[in-house]
Amino acid sequence: MLNTYTYPEFDYICSPEQKSGEVKRHPVVVIGAGPIGLTAALDCAARDIDVVVLDDNNTVSIGSRAVCYAKRPLEIWDRLGCAERMTDKGVNWKKGKVFFKEKLAYQFDLLAEDHHKMPAMINLQQYYLEEYMVDQCNADDKIDLRWKHKLISITQHDDYAELTIETPDGIFKMEATWVIGCDGANSDLRNMLGAEFTGQFFQDRFLIADIVMKADFPAERWFWFDPPFHPNQSVLLHMQSDNVWRIDFQLGWDSDPAEEKKPENIIPRVKAMLGDDVEFELEWASVYQFACRRIDNLRYGRVLFAGDSAHQVSPFGARGANTGVQDIDNLSWKLKLVLDGDAPESLIDSYDEERAFAADDNLLNSTRSTDFITPKSKGSRFYRDAVLELAELTDFAKPLVNSGRLSTPTPYVHSSLNSSDVEAFKGKMVPGTNCADAPISRDGQEGWLLNQLGEGFVVLTVGSSDVAEVSHGNVSAKVLSVGTDIEDVKGVFAERYDAKEGTTYLIRPDQHVAARWRGFDEAKIKAALACSIGER
Repeated sequence: MLNTYTYPEFDYICSPEQKSGEVKRHPVVVIGAGPIGLTAALDCAARDIDVVVLDDNNTVSIGSRAVCYAKRPLEIWDRLGCAERMTDKGVNWKKGKVFFKEKLAYQFDLLAEDHHKMPAMINLQQYYLEEYMVDQCNADDKIDLRWKHKLISITQHDDYAELTIETPDGIFKMEATWVIGCDGANSDLRNMLGAEFTGQFFQDRFLIADIVMKADFPAERWFWFDPPFHPNQSVLLHMQSDNVWRIDFQLGWDSDPAEEKKPENIIPRVKAMLGDDVEFELEWASVYQFACRRIDNLRYGRVLFAGDSAHQVSPFGARGANTGVQDIDNLSWKLKLVLDGDAPESLIDSYDEERAFAADDNLLNSTRSTDFITPKSKGSRFYRDAVLELAELTDFAKPLVNSGRLSTPTPYVHSSLNSSDVEAFKGKMVPGTNCADAPISRDGQEGWLLNQLGEGFVVLTVGSSDVAEVSHGNVSAKVLSVGTDIEDVKGVFAERYDAKEGTTYLIRPDQHVAARWRGFDEAKIKAALACSIGER
């Protein structure tokens, strides 16, 4: 039990198919009802896919767990209709400070520019996040949440998978055309399929201490290297909702996790940090060892892995849940096209192509952060301390400070679904990049570009067009004209997309750029549309 939160208990219901003994085939079955599994359910439902979610528990996550959620996942959740509750409850922040011993060595701003609907980051306890998404799922007839349903075996066939499920009412079988594995770093599903999950375990431990207090600290990320209150180690401080503060104390590999979690050992650490006069209550504590690992392939036959079941990173940089949400954003539209017979099944293989590339990028950044935070040699320690000392005095050393490079999307710059530029463009909106938001107006109402893109293919063009949509086979892209359908009210769209009269973008259903041109050419758009669904 927590002082600030009461855990819901969701009802177990025996499904009609279990009662009848009928073996029913479902388009998509999701294993795991954490943040990634619930996102998968919502995204499938948004794309008109019936989805069943199985979870062997019947409540939300125990403890605050993941707490930092970045702008891109918030944009995805906004498309799915659940971001508003998250941003209203969460603590919005964008600034961070890094201290070395007693001095401020470096500070940063995650979103120095204006004109974005979503904040750079919010801090929100994972149990709130899950509760809001469960509510959203329960309101959608296309989502069937099944609690106390444990997967105990899986058999794969050419065009479906057979699942054996254990419930309080016994064991039954069901089938799925596709299975999405979202059952975490210790995934039973991954183990059942014999998938490799390899990488690096770091020989260090950290203590999470969530405390309830009223403090004057700003809503910023504060990170200390070798502070006087915790010498030779590092400490991280985050503000959460309900006056809950997350403190991460580096412990070292020789620490005893069971001992370190005891209140009589946690409280003196917190008092050393805050002072004896600060009143607080211990809310929750955990000790973790971290790793950087990933699965050898995100697709195993009819099973697609996402989130921690596919890749695990250290917590520095908030890359775990944020990366998993982007996995689902990449996958669900491809499943929809393949299920409907509008794209070849080989399109599913591009999920591994694009998201394994992103996973490797996140693993690289996470490993570098962890090596900087927890140096394992005298040379590494000397380098880190020198960087921190120089960062206080010089600009050239500031970019070298690495207290956890915070999560940003990885562009799919080498994806086979992209159509390469043949004309000159400036800016970041290269094919494979997620679309930047911008303020717009439509029919006199102010709004945001991403909300106008929706969940299908879009041809975004500057100036009028003679056609309302462009099609390849059964796949269509609506034409959205800047200047006719929507207005670039502040010129931000033109700046971010290097947009001039005639500039045209093909946007994928996950709101990534597929191609761009300096003029509207229907034949070129059709060819790029074919390419973006895996046909050339």
